[in-house]
Parts: sequence; structure tokens; C-alpha cells
Amino acid sequence: MVSGFGITQELIERARAIRLVLTDSDGVLTDTGVYYSARGEEMKRFSIRDGMGFERLRKLAGVQVGIITGENSEPVKRRAEKLQVEEVHLGIKDKEAVLEQLMEKYELSESEIAYIGDDTNDVAVMSRVGLSACPADATVFAREVAHFLCPNEGGHGAFRDFAELIIAARLSL
Repeated sequence: MVSGFGITQELIERARAIRLVLTDSDGVLTDTGVYYSARGEEMKRFSIRDGMGFERLRKLAGVQVGIITGENSEPVKRRAEKLQVEEVHLGIKDKEAVLEQLMEKYELSESEIAYIGDDTNDVAVMSRVGLSACPADATVFAREVAHFLCPNEGGHGAFRDFAELIIAARLSL
């Protein structure tokens, strides 16, 4: 469990209730940079540690994981396939609408959903869910509504920080 980063009993209780973790991609699973190959192909940098967080959430905590991102990005699609993420929503302008669809599909309440985001387009969802987080380098807008500030930056383990918090809380039931 991540320690020393504002973990309270309330935060642990919120984390125990989580059954679905949703994440933005750019700025959370990746750093905020966009890279291009010599042929002009878009490339993104992902953290291997974050990838392990997806697997650990599913296997150890029995928590489903999904991605909701405003970008329609081939690198994100490929990464999601590699991580065996079933709920992948690319090119989304209204993330709240996807949240509503997933709540209905999985018969979940807001308190059973966690979300990690880094910017203004994540704030509405972050404000609604039972547990929200942001990377250490998130915008002030995301930081203001997050329940948990991850010690690591986007693309450098922030998702894993959040995953381990949820895993630790759920395993201590």
C-alpha cells in the first residue's frame, strides 16, 4: 500500500467499495508528451508498472478496469489490447455518458466506481465517482476534486499507485 500520501480511514473505506476502476489515458497511463516516428507515426510512452496494476486489480482484488479517453489513438488501443482491457472507449467527448452506460451495464452505483484523471475533461467524472485520483503532475482542476493524489506522475506509475491503494483496501476486508 502507498503510505504517507494522505491515506485516511475514509479513503480506505471508499477504496474497499470499488468494483470498477476507470482511467483516462493521456496524462495518466502516458506522460503528457506526444512522439512521432521518422515515418510520422504517433507513439506514446506507457509504464510497465501501470500495466501490472491492471493485472493485479483483476486477479487480486476482483476489480474490472476500463479506459475512457478523448483521444482516438492507435497506441492506446494497442496497449489496451495487450493488457486485455475489455472496456476501452476512445475518442470520447462526453465521459459522463460513458460512465452512465457502464453503471447500467454492470449494475453499479457511483460509490462502486473509481476514476483517475489529470485534466479538465476528467473533472465531471471524478466529481461523481466513489473514489477519484490524479497523478502528481495533474492540473490544478483535477487536483481540486481528487480524493487521492498519487505520488507518481502520469506515465510513470500513477495508475499503479492508485491500483495498489484499492488492492490493499479490498484485501483488508
